[in-house]
Amino acid sequence: MHLRALPAVIPPRLQVALGLFGVVIVVGTGGYLLLTDMSFVDALYQTVTTLSTVGFRELATFDTKAKLFTVVLILFGVGTVLYTLSLVMEQVLEGDLRSRFYARRMTMQIAELSGHYILCGFGRVGQEIARELKERGVDFVVIEQTAEQYERARAFGYLVINGDASDERVLNQSNLRTARCLLAASDSDAGNTYITLTAKSMNPGCHVVARCGLPHNEEKLRLAGADRVLSLYSLGGRRMVLAALQPLAADFMDTLASGRHGDLVLAEFEVNPDNALAGRKVGEILIGCASATLLGIRHATGQLEVGPKNDVLLNEGDIIMVMAEERDIAALNARGSSR
Repeated sequence: MHLRALPAVIPPRLQVALGLFGVVIVVGTGGYLLLTDMSFVDALYQTVTTLSTVGFRELATFDTKAKLFTVVLILFGVGTVLYTLSLVMEQVLEGDLRSRFYARRMTMQIAELSGHYILCGFGRVGQEIARELKERGVDFVVIEQTAEQYERARAFGYLVINGDASDERVLNQSNLRTARCLLAASDSDAGNTYITLTAKSMNPGCHVVARCGLPHNEEKLRLAGADRVLSLYSLGGRRMVLAALQPLAADFMDTLASGRHGDLVLAEFEVNPDNALAGRKVGEILIGCASATLLGIRHATGQLEVGPKNDVLLNEGDIIMVMAEERDIAALNARGSSR
């Protein structure tokens, strides 16, 4: 069971009511101190019992002034107390209902997803991944275990599940069986390994990209079933060297990674049994797409061919990377299956 964080800002009406409640307590206690011979504790006790209308006896003999003061305190104080309590209950119930409605709507939206991405972990790396996915208009679900990061993901408006991503029940909630890709981006290599194992056991066809903190854990993640393992330290080191030795090449890679470049869009197409691309030459599928530039092909064997010639034959399982305008991307979509 996860506790919901209390609102950081108290509504103005409730602030006023709590202020009036405090004033009533102070005035009641001060009045009894002035009008009777009660001690401070007795005066405070008498004020609270009067405002709560529990009917306990007076702690001192009341003269006419003390009785009139008590009447005024009851008329104004009890109303203030009831008003304050009603606002507090309203906030509690409204927050609970809002939370239940939000959770219900979230569950329904996630259940309708297909071909989406699942992001496990919403730390610093996970937040960057989520931002990139949102900018690219990709459907995704965040799974986060800590209450603080869960609330942060909610504040961004992301579809988010509060739970352990290595738990089959939580992955079922994220609709893993229809997901295209899972990104294991938690801060723990062991956690990412368990997440990968669980995800692959539930959906072997789901593409898994795992984050790795320590280089010697890369092989463990691959053995667990990760299709891609990214070591942030290795990537950061290579990126810094590239920026130092070949800054233009580094800028070009950053531009490619952004996905959209003015009117051009970076897209990938897979050669599979559902399309008629297998056995055709690369140049044939680009006919009529004037803006299209073929960047590379990852063959089914795993070999990456950069800048292939137009007479290269496509085979089932090959993946083509193309940069083109949206209208040409749509035309290519009609000829192949976009990933």
